[in-house]
Amino acid sequence: MSGTKTTTLPVPSPVYDAQNEATTRRNLELLIDQVENDLLVAKTQSDSSGSLAMRRFQFLLMGAS
Repeated sequence: MSGTKTTTLPVPSPVYDAQNEATTRRNLELLIDQVENDLLVAKTQSDSSGSLAMRRFQFLLMGAS
């Protein structure tokens, strides 16, 4: 999974650059796909550490009642 990272968006140049626009758009598309994938993994708990942590938490809740 991705860690927390702050990234600022680049400042646009005063003159429109089609190549720069296409590169920026593609980078944003890839990042959004990665975020969607991370969310899907978190929802389905397909990573082992997250899944084990959830099971342990659920077990502790069952023992508390």
